[in-house]
Amino acid sequence: MPLTDTFVRQVKPSKPSGDKHADGSGMYLLLKPTGKYWRLDYRYLGVRKTLALGIYPDVSLAKARKRREEARTLIADGIAPGADKREKKLLQIAAATNTFEAAARQ
Repeated sequence: MPLTDTFVRQVKPSKPSGDKHADGSGMYLLLKPTGKYWRLDYRYLGVRKTLALGIYPDVSLAKARKRREEARTLIADGIAPGADKREKKLLQIAAATNTFEAAARQ
């Protein structure tokens, strides 16, 4: 049964190691005393991997589901979602450091 926004808002962890509440298609809510984390388990080239989708409440249930679908589309296209996420992050960092000030200092 899929998760609901009310359940996600009100649920508390019952053990210190964390609880998992499945939403479907590999996505689940990981509850720890430190917070609520959205995760996606998937297989890529026969290896089980986990992708972090965000932290609740910064990432809502609807946004986490959207990110899950984007990741599943990448998997269907033969692209590893974790590697794609790292690549995009590196490109953002490179774009942020590529400023006029940095060029002038060189």
